[in-house]
Amino acid sequence: MSTLADHYAEALAEVALAQDAAVQIRQELADFSALLRESPELRILLTSPAVPRTGKQGLVETLVKRMGASQTLRNFLFVVLDRRRMALLTEIQLAFDTQIDKHRGITRAEVTSAGELNDTEKARLRAVLEQISGRSVETEYRLDPALIAGAVVRIGSTIYDGSVRTQLERLRFRLATH
Repeated sequence: MSTLADHYAEALAEVALAQDAAVQIRQELADFSALLRESPELRILLTSPAVPRTGKQGLVETLVKRMGASQTLRNFLFVVLDRRRMALLTEIQLAFDTQIDKHRGITRAEVTSAGELNDTEKARLRAVLEQISGRSVETEYRLDPALIAGAVVRIGSTIYDGSVRTQLERLRFRLATH
């Protein structure tokens, strides 16, 4: 992640936390970022140096009003526009989410399993992940039948691979080298 995006995210996080509006601004920023990802035309308009700043601001103003978003988001987007950093908005959004999670003492985990986990398995896995990380864990679950059985868990840049597929690959490698 870009250090520049981190600086913008940190500034927005400070304001959002001071206003006790972190959850709201998180959603608004995610929604606006999704608009940019889904509309190449909008992204081009807001990032092009050929489009005057006043035109970009008018467009952002209109979009923010239609979304029912806060003045805080509007002001932040104006700063991003003025500094010609709109192309970094997705990175800024991800960094902002990380800042807010850090403040709330939350870490996120991606769990990819071969089959659907039941509620008991999810609760036990979450408890283990919280013990490992020392933080509250919010999990996102995905399925990948190619794992055969087991699961792969990603927390930040750390990966815990307990899949049968990986165990079989390791066994095959050991057998081939001996």
